[in-house]
Amino acid sequence: MLALRKFLRDTPATIGLGIVLACILVAALGPCLAPYPDDAFESHILQRLKPPSAEFPFGTDNLGRDVFSRVILGTRYALGVALMVVSIAMALGVPLGLIAGYRGGWLSEAIMRVTDIVLAVPQLILAVVLAQLLKPSLESAMLALAATYWPFFCRTVYAETRRVRSALFVDALEGIGASPWRIMFLHILPNAASPIIVRATIGMGFTILTAAVLGFLGMGATPPLPDWGLAIAESRQYLPESWWFATFPGLAIFLAVLGFNLLGDGLRDFVDPRLRRSR
Repeated sequence: MLALRKFLRDTPATIGLGIVLACILVAALGPCLAPYPDDAFESHILQRLKPPSAEFPFGTDNLGRDVFSRVILGTRYALGVALMVVSIAMALGVPLGLIAGYRGGWLSEAIMRVTDIVLAVPQLILAVVLAQLLKPSLESAMLALAATYWPFFCRTVYAETRRVRSALFVDALEGIGASPWRIMFLHILPNAASPIIVRATIGMGFTILTAAVLGFLGMGATPPLPDWGLAIAESRQYLPESWWFATFPGLAIFLAVLGFNLLGDGLRDFVDPRLRRSR
């Protein structure tokens, strides 16, 4: 409880936590909260491009679908993609970072040089290239994003493993004959959990933004999925008259990314003793 009270004193982090919890709630209860959950996937030409009103709070799109319902339903897709991408990236990057940091030698050098090569290319550009090579779909976007994000986890875990590697308890475990895998995954990994959680939280926000960019470019989600980036792409030819078509999906992206970034920054400040002492 004391740790929670200390964390809640950080106003931006608390705001970020509130936004993230709201997004999770909307994603979980999407079909119940959306006024037209079934019609959000069907065309209604007679009511196309209607401005915001009591019946349609966010207006309708070019096919007459309720933008409010599609924004709500899109929350589940956005969080699902981000969670899947971050999970795959962790499954790849964390073990590689542990091995590189603990083993040393040529294997460590090989892993970290590959990591450096991937990190040298901007993630968005690399994700666009990989997505372009695959068939445009939500699955292709997730694979492209995961393939570009694992080096961040690898680099983070490598640094933490090198720091913990010289600890006395590691020498003691090696002295009693504990296996390297047991030392890495049962003793070193828990000590690196905090930076991994921070990286995963910040990565959720960045993945939502990058996935929206891929959807906007036609390399991610395909119609009729209620993807935020895809909605903005479809609205381009109707701007500025039908401003609501792009505005509300864009605000959803902004709030989701802002929430995860604020929460990630707050967690980083909270788990880093040096930052806590400087505050």
